[in-house]
Amino acid sequence: MTEHNNHRITGTAAIKTLIDLAGPSVAAGAVARRRETVGLLERFQADQRSVDRLRELRARYGRGPVELVIPGRRVIVPLDPDDVAEVLAGAPTPFDPANREKHRALQQFQPHAVLITRGALRAPRRALNEQVLDTPVSVHHLSEPFTDVIATETAKFAAVALERGGFDAARFTTMWWRVVRQIVLGPSARNDDAVTDELWRLRRAGNWSFAVPQHRRRRARFLQRLRHYAADPEPESLLGALCAADASDAVDPIGQIPHWLFAFDAAGMATIRALALLTAHRGTLHRCEIDELNVPQVRPYLQAAVQESLRLWPTTPVLLRDTTTETTWHTGEDELRVDAGAMVLICVPAFHRDDTTMEFADRFEPDIWLDGRAESHPQLVPFSAGPAECPGRNLVLFSTSTALAHLLRQLEIKLVTPTLRPEEPLPLTLNQFGLEFTAAPAWLPLVSR
Repeated sequence: MTEHNNHRITGTAAIKTLIDLAGPSVAAGAVARRRETVGLLERFQADQRSVDRLRELRARYGRGPVELVIPGRRVIVPLDPDDVAEVLAGAPTPFDPANREKHRALQQFQPHAVLITRGALRAPRRALNEQVLDTPVSVHHLSEPFTDVIATETAKFAAVALERGGFDAARFTTMWWRVVRQIVLGPSARNDDAVTDELWRLRRAGNWSFAVPQHRRRRARFLQRLRHYAADPEPESLLGALCAADASDAVDPIGQIPHWLFAFDAAGMATIRALALLTAHRGTLHRCEIDELNVPQVRPYLQAAVQESLRLWPTTPVLLRDTTTETTWHTGEDELRVDAGAMVLICVPAFHRDDTTMEFADRFEPDIWLDGRAESHPQLVPFSAGPAECPGRNLVLFSTSTALAHLLRQLEIKLVTPTLRPEEPLPLTLNQFGLEFTAAPAWLPLVSR
């Protein structure tokens, strides 16, 4: 049982604290974003509540963490950046990424994905993901065909944007999914909206976690569509690399694909928000690497802009872990001992936008990812961290930065909605669905725009 400690919060106070910390993420749709709700959350700057709550908890309890006693669940909330680092480093034991609520939500569309795998299969599934995604390297071995896909799709997108004089988030998202389907499944999937629409429906069900039954028939149809592509895999795709890998049926190679598609959706959010940041902070544009577009390469500043987009507006606002053994937490002079089976909840926006520990918290500062400052803040986790860090991190940064380079080379883009002013603190909540841009021919060098 949990040892008594004055860092425990019970009753309605515990529920209110949980709502402030996790409520915006749940309301927005943790697995599939709800367009109308995200707009409302932006209007009320809902993430301010989580930032304020973490600050209030830290002022009251010190280093922390605190325990929220909720009916049927005990929730540990780290308050200290070092505790965040320790939790994320301790995967899968004693802090299991296959958290109970997360497992139920993601089971709707990816029941065998490594993220929610427990036990002996976790290691071989992780190894397969790292092999196919080229986790350790900065430039994926299939970067040349991926670059060709991005070049083709951004060129078509730019031509339409010039005709219309601009574009919005919906048009960008359509282009992005065409890129993603080709990278993941191959060129023949370019126009297969049905496969990603089916995934979206399953993800929407996943938003409700335990509140809705499993959609087994729909999931079976979706997975069958993936197996159809796997029957004749296109070699210049992640699916082709997956089918060429040596993996047992128990690992379920095809079962890893849904998470890649899911993760690339978040990458699209980060890309369009990074585009908004760069075009609103026009003094940064001359640093964007837009030369040699046909040569796959690391683009440090553009990658830093994407990471900064993820810092400012995390696409995974809440990181969840379940304790697998009794854990002991230091709370100053006391200790908090918690049995196995408790939830650990890391409220990412509250740490990423904490102006009491980071003077750059509310401004666009890509250089923190280049000069080492980000490394000195273990609470900055745009791709999570530790053994469960996103295995596609480098591939995502390569794909997103390459797309940004192509767009900025072809178009002079200006952010219309919303207004982001470099001299003002950036909003805590940003509705990516509402982003709108103007587009003109990019006939001037970026340095003069």
